[in-house]
Amino acid sequence: MMAEEAKTTDEAKTERAQAPQKTERSRDSNQRSTERRPPRRPRYPRRRKFCKFCADASLQIDHKNPDLLRQFITDRYKILPARVTGTCAKHQRALTMAVKRARNLALLPFTPLHHD
Repeated sequence: MMAEEAKTTDEAKTERAQAPQKTERSRDSNQRSTERRPPRRPRYPRRRKFCKFCADASLQIDHKNPDLLRQFITDRYKILPARVTGTCAKHQRALTMAVKRARNLALLPFTPLHHD
């Protein structure tokens, strides 16, 4: 029985010694994952947004001009934010008030369900 026990312990030691170790490939893949790519440059430079009302002093924000106000609302009749249209904060506030007044006077619809 002693010989059998010694043989099984020797086999166990050799199995532990033959345990899989890290290969060169696994080390390389870890190094690649930590590297960072340089940021991509855009294909086309973005156009600088500007306030339409600051650029052209003849344009006046008026609630009685729904054609002008329609440029600043979506197809779902939501007011577009300044980051999309490029208007400055001062004119965005005036534009918002004009759109709301035009809606109350029924010059602009509140929703797409309100037909002309």
